[in-house]
Amino acid sequence: MRSFLRRAATGLLFAVVAVLLAILCVPPFLDRVYYRGPVSDHFDGKRFFNPDDARAAGRPSGFSPARMMRFLARSDRAAWPDRVPVQPTLPIAAVTPCQPLTGGVVREAWSRCTSPDRIDPQRMVATWIGHSTALVQTQRIAILTDPIWSERASPLSFAGPKRVRAPGMRIDDLPKIDLILLSHNHYDHLDIPTLKQLWERDRPLIVTSLGNDAVLRRHGIEAVARDWGGQVRVRPGVSVVVERVHHWGSRTGTDRNRALWSGFTVVLPGGNLFYAGDTGMGDGAWVDAAAARGPVRLALLPIGAYRPREMMAPNHVGPEEAAAIFRRLHAAHALAVHWGTFQLSNEAINDPPRLLADTLRRQGVADGRFRSTAVGAPWEVPR
Repeated sequence: MRSFLRRAATGLLFAVVAVLLAILCVPPFLDRVYYRGPVSDHFDGKRFFNPDDARAAGRPSGFSPARMMRFLARSDRAAWPDRVPVQPTLPIAAVTPCQPLTGGVVREAWSRCTSPDRIDPQRMVATWIGHSTALVQTQRIAILTDPIWSERASPLSFAGPKRVRAPGMRIDDLPKIDLILLSHNHYDHLDIPTLKQLWERDRPLIVTSLGNDAVLRRHGIEAVARDWGGQVRVRPGVSVVVERVHHWGSRTGTDRNRALWSGFTVVLPGGNLFYAGDTGMGDGAWVDAAAARGPVRLALLPIGAYRPREMMAPNHVGPEEAAAIFRRLHAAHALAVHWGTFQLSNEAINDPPRLLADTLRRQGVADGRFRSTAVGAPWEVPR
């Protein structure tokens, strides 16, 4: 018995020492410097921060170790299904001659249908692929937001949040992607396997915020990075503005806020496209800045990963706040994203669209203006 206790005590001692060494040694090893530049109202020379919440730096004001332990233990989480059935669709291009064609179209005919020279530039077709990934086709360009086709939102293939809702479109069935908007470096938004596949296939223009281009460059992927307010010209009449939002970034834990987070306004003839990425409400001034860039034809707004509110509110808006952002943007239409794909928080899988619908109904918003669609369901956005 004494021998067993000695061995157990020795093993426990080694475990404690290993944890302490990890705490001391691993974080510096995992830290990365993604960006070097001048100090600004949201960069202290080393790390970025939200200018309206500099002390919190993305940490919720209601944070406590006990609450974090409960969250990580998932004791308060609603049960999600292991899998949600999905029938992937083919992309519906914004074209007139081929609109009636159905899923039985052979690949050659489909390619002819979706060729850029057949697209009516004034039409806009938006398709929620899953999580924050949406395909928007308009002005003869195909735009993809934060593409992720991986099974896990994680650096590991065997651990981390697992996809329960398959992508609404196979990656090989996508039209040629011209523009990718990459909001920040969390694994559910910056997915290297997906980005590598799209980069090798299409060589799209990837627009992101400061520092995220360094993450991509390590994998042979080129991107254009801008600070908040910076612009990137796509083609005559079409440009991207990198927008301030309220969030944070990290890939290893110790590289916290080494790269910037953002939303985007795609300035388009006939009305802009706004994509919020991940964001809390913060002071809300970022919403007004985006609204001031011109009329928003379509806003892509997150509605999920919002519970418990005391932890999630600084970084993730919920359906009620998304409805407020929609009104404050004066957007003509909106599509709900960032829900029902990876279980990142405590709400039930279908709570976000349910609460959104209830909120919009109470506020008297006309049906169809702010939609939560099935994955892969194309929506022709009215002009």
